[in-house]
Amino acid sequence: MTNLLSTAQMRAIEAAAMASGAVSGLELMERAGAGVVDAVMRAWPEFAATPHCAVVLCGPGNNGGDGFVIARLLAGQGWDVSCYLLGDAGKLPPDARVNHDRWDGIGTVHPLEDQDPAIFEGIDLVVDAVFGIGISRPLSEPLSKLLSKWRPAKWVAVDVPSGLCADSGKLVGRDVPLTGLADLTVTFEAPKWGHYLADGPIVCGALEVVPLDILNRGAGRRAIPEVVDVLSTGLNNVVGLQSGQSPKRSEEGRTDRHKYDRGHALVLSGGPGKTGAARLAARGALRVGAGLVTLGVPPSAQMEVACQVMSIMLARVPDAEALTGLLDDKRFNALCLGPGLGVSDATRTLVLAALDAKRATVLDADALAAFQHDPETLFARLHHGCVLTPHAGEFARLFPDLAEAWRDRSVIGEPGSKVTAVREAANRAGCTVLLKGADTVVAVPDGQTRIVAAVYGRAAPMLATAGSGDVLAGFITGLMAQGYAPSAAASRAAWLHQECGRMFGPGLIAEDLPEVLPRVLAAEQT
Repeated sequence: MTNLLSTAQMRAIEAAAMASGAVSGLELMERAGAGVVDAVMRAWPEFAATPHCAVVLCGPGNNGGDGFVIARLLAGQGWDVSCYLLGDAGKLPPDARVNHDRWDGIGTVHPLEDQDPAIFEGIDLVVDAVFGIGISRPLSEPLSKLLSKWRPAKWVAVDVPSGLCADSGKLVGRDVPLTGLADLTVTFEAPKWGHYLADGPIVCGALEVVPLDILNRGAGRRAIPEVVDVLSTGLNNVVGLQSGQSPKRSEEGRTDRHKYDRGHALVLSGGPGKTGAARLAARGALRVGAGLVTLGVPPSAQMEVACQVMSIMLARVPDAEALTGLLDDKRFNALCLGPGLGVSDATRTLVLAALDAKRATVLDADALAAFQHDPETLFARLHHGCVLTPHAGEFARLFPDLAEAWRDRSVIGEPGSKVTAVREAANRAGCTVLLKGADTVVAVPDGQTRIVAAVYGRAAPMLATAGSGDVLAGFITGLMAQGYAPSAAASRAAWLHQECGRMFGPGLIAEDLPEVLPRVLAAEQT
């Protein structure tokens, strides 16, 4: 797992490190600039072999100061460097002004306003140090057009491509391109939320993190009480965020285990012609390791399902009363409701009966849509053992105010972030919420949050296929049946889901996901 920082947290860490006397602002700027130059030379070895031509675009804040350091260091290696400044040098922050003046003794500082794209002709490298993580307003139209022009040069962004909100991942005042605005983005100490959310992974190109050695200096660590992390491994042995409950897992070599030690999951199915989604979820729960999985089926669909399953058991569940009776068997320790269940009053009563049983419960798809006009009734019955797994549309129907801020491109900073929206949703619902997407976010009511991102080298666009979410719901249910805490189950399931897609590759359909899972689990052990 990799810790991510918000803009406020990064600033607090820098302030704490400087207040402790461990480092000065000028030294931080020097480390940042040197880190960018080193990253450029690693990314493009031809640049290290011989000097080239560069344009460095500097902004009116400390990001611009980093740019002047980069310009000076490149010039010191024999590069032909041109510097452009947005705004008045006299209004630069003190440390940025010092580095401006150091460069002014080496080369000329040109005004960036109203420049023509011709400044990029014949250039090998462009350094975007105009706006960093603190952007709070849209770029001007001339600057946006200048930065968005096609160019043959390599582009490196300092902290973020200018116009990208480092908290929300939204582009501010720029159109979302189909490819990166930068070939390489170099950020400092830790990635920021926006590098993994929304437009961030699209526009950043490759992402590299340069350590500044300040996170654990002074009060730096205390400045980030609520860390968001991004899951890059399978979370196989990580205790859940929400509780100290360790997963129940069968140790290698043990022979005294039986199927009920691995849990018994119950997945409710819709009626005739609508059983496929539940069967996908049940297959996912079984493949991920639940000892037993039962499909709760209306009598009218029992024959249909019986013809399709073997390892999965069946139980007749005509209504909520029958479900309550079935759950008298305490060995059913994890429930999944929603895939193919239908949006109806009957679904509502089934969901409420399941919640009254106080078992680990995944609510997906129709189980959420059934409460879209009355979410408060659902929230009043939810408990800490629940996981909600909405996609964007379902989230907007349950949490319209939170979705509005998250999806409104004019709302930037933490208030406009998917992280903030899911955190608030988890607090409101009183349980774990997983909001799907390439930038899947999992949050629990105490604010702890994880991004499980299929971006950069882990992109999995093939998962955008019918039934994929049903399998994910089954993975979560199967993990909770084995004893995973809800947040750990949701995070691990999302990662496994993405890995299944990546391992199978193009041509994936939902039925393939449970079948490729054993290969993913085996690869984890190597």
